Amino acid sequence: MKFGKRLKRQIEETLPEWRDKFLSYKDLKKLVRLISAAPPSGDSAEDQFIRLLDAEIHKLNSFFVEQEEDFIIRQKELQERILEVMEGHGDMTSIRKDIVNFHGEMVLLENYSSVNYTGLAKILKKYDKRTGALLRLPFIEKVLKQPFFTTELVSKLVKDCESMIEAIFPEREGMSRVERKAAGAAEQSIFRNTMAALATMEELRKGSSTYGHFSLPPIGSPEADLLQTLQPPSPIPIVMN
Repeated sequence: MKFGKRLKRQIEETLPEWRDKFLSYKDLKKLVRLISAAPPSGDSAEDQFIRLLDAEIHKLNSFFVEQEEDFIIRQKELQERILEVMEGHGDMTSIRKDIVNFHGEMVLLENYSSVNYTGLAKILKKYDKRTGALLRLPFIEKVLKQPFFTTELVSKLVKDCESMIEAIFPEREGMSRVERKAAGAAEQSIFRNTMAALATMEELRKGSSTYGHFSLPPIGSPEADLLQTLQPPSPIPIVMN
């Protein structure tokens, strides 16, 4: 599948409020096509391309950092709620739902980083090919230091969240039918979106048999294994809210 179609599919499958936060790949691609076709001017297609590229990086960083900050706050709140339930206060079913949704959103943000990085690498390759310039390498070296590509904090939050999930979810074999149904209903909020994100990350990262400077490293998917164990039992459907 061509990247443009993959990106369009990914945007359609993510959370509605995230859909305008992805790389404007189509607009960048249009400018690349105009570069050799348009006559030289004071405001050339190259100038517009660079400006849009810089604006897109700022957009990606702003959204990513905002989500990171929100995740830090929400994880602390969830930890406090778990302690309250263990002391006999609060609703464990509600907490289970919120933790699974929280975990799913963080996986979606990891995917957001992967998809947008791949889009930048591909559009810069097209730009260099069309112009004969060598913008791709220095720009990607800059991108590798950008907040939206630096996912160590989110990865740590994901692992911490997985530890919470393991602690508060009883083994399904020991749950009654009513309990399994309640847990399944609590888990389906963004499950489908998250599984689609994991599939996209694996597809983007497996790449070719050769590893290059612009390639994403191969991904291990403990998140996928965990999500499969949390999958709502049949016949409860996985739906998007």
